[in-house]
Amino acid sequence: MSKGNNNRRDFLGKLTFGLISMASLPAFLKKSNSLEAEVEPILHVKPMGFMWDTLDPFLFCVHHEDHFPRGNEEMGPAVSLKGRSLGDDFIIKDGFRMYHGKKVPGFPGHPHRGFETVTVVRNGLVDHADSLGASGRYGEGDVQWMTAGKGVQHSEMFPLINQDTDNPLELFQIWLNLPKKNKMVEPHFKMLWGSNIPKSTNRDMAGKKTVVEIIAGNLHGKIAPAPPPDSWAADPLNEVAIFNITMEPGATFMLPKAGKGINRMLYYYVGSEIKIAGKQINNYHSIETRAEFDLAIENGIDEGRILVLQGRPINEQVIQYGPFVMNTKAEIQQAFNDYHATQFGGWPWKRADQVHDRGEGRFARHADGRYEAGV
Repeated sequence: MSKGNNNRRDFLGKLTFGLISMASLPAFLKKSNSLEAEVEPILHVKPMGFMWDTLDPFLFCVHHEDHFPRGNEEMGPAVSLKGRSLGDDFIIKDGFRMYHGKKVPGFPGHPHRGFETVTVVRNGLVDHADSLGASGRYGEGDVQWMTAGKGVQHSEMFPLINQDTDNPLELFQIWLNLPKKNKMVEPHFKMLWGSNIPKSTNRDMAGKKTVVEIIAGNLHGKIAPAPPPDSWAADPLNEVAIFNITMEPGATFMLPKAGKGINRMLYYYVGSEIKIAGKQINNYHSIETRAEFDLAIENGIDEGRILVLQGRPINEQVIQYGPFVMNTKAEIQQAFNDYHATQFGGWPWKRADQVHDRGEGRFARHADGRYEAGV
């Protein structure tokens, strides 16, 4: 999805993409290292909005949650769209938004250069099409990891497949920066099918369960599927991790420490309240922590869910203008020039808001013709 102001309304607009008392914890969660006991592991806590603040090497994260109704013949909402600002609809109305879609909700064809998109679909489906001729349908736990590299156009539409029941959608889209040396690599996308994403199941001393989906990185001996080859996450020394944590009511969990110099942010997006390192945190808050310390998490009375983004910062200048993320203003200008001249390969599809046949299952068809069926 393209990033913009609070409404993400302009794919190419200037800078529209803006550049937790330990006393109650069981003994096994208490810190034993005297240095850790002296240093506060939490750096900042703040409420989250539609777009979530991120730390280098991440650029952007957004949590989409829409309660779409039944679908019509065109896989759009089978309800009136009257009163919506179609093409620029980011205000929740009747439980959902159309985003930049006019018939089908989603994000019609738009360009990217210089970074990666990681789309984590918790519920619902996404239809992908791009300027290289690749396409796909994924969701229900799948992840698409796309390296935009030197430039690609793609569309991300949300087809409302079900005509007799509602079509709820929940997903995260995460932008991960590329270092200068990889900003102009060939575009590439990879599917991480839901059944192939490892899960670490942990039980505390009371038998309460915490499950961690390991989308990137490794945890407790379980290793995520490899990211695209040119990704910052491809080098294990960068300790890039994307974890989705689900905790039973009253569960406790220790998130293991990472190396020094690693940035780590937690996003508490479902639940009533949690304690992190003994500090009480309310729902829908982000928590920046010192990654070099183990982090004790104690869930409250409701199921809790936390997204973790972690990685070594790239520490390069970031110049972001619309859908392009480069290192200098001159490179941004060149990106615009190249896009206007080549359209990053053009658009081989009949519609900018390309959707696939309603009866099509989850699949990926790559630019080289290789086909994958969703698993």
